[in-house]
Amino acid sequence: MCRLCFIKLALKLTFSKYAQKGKYKMSASTLSQQLRDGNLFAEQCPSREVLKHVTSRWGVLILVALRDGTHRFSDLRRKMGGVSEKMLAQSLQALEQDGFINRVSYPVVPPHVEYSLTPLGEQVSDKVAALADWIELNLPQVLAQREERAA
Repeated sequence: MCRLCFIKLALKLTFSKYAQKGKYKMSASTLSQQLRDGNLFAEQCPSREVLKHVTSRWGVLILVALRDGTHRFSDLRRKMGGVSEKMLAQSLQALEQDGFINRVSYPVVPPHVEYSLTPLGEQVSDKVAALADWIELNLPQVLAQREERAA
């Protein structure tokens, strides 16, 4: 959650204490509703950028691939067929900047760089992997729906 969104949420929760004492009126809403009001749906919220990195075509695959340990750039590229060097490098850089992956560069020739998940990356990877698992389990139904709607 971005700092601005957190401040908005904290203010709402603080005012909700006063609302209980009758000082302010506040609509009854759940925490998830309050998060929705001040988070991803706001155009300028930085949370959108993080979501874009995590759920991008290659970001998802990188996070899932790194679940089984440290990988070199070339290992990741082979594992994820179809990704260009440029796109893989950009996706890795974005995930590194967000604090989801570690990049360790060894001063040798040829260059040796390894990528691994940070503790924060492990958390987000769990969520992304759960989505990927759901997709795999439900893929036959999804494909059947595609065929049915195409006919």
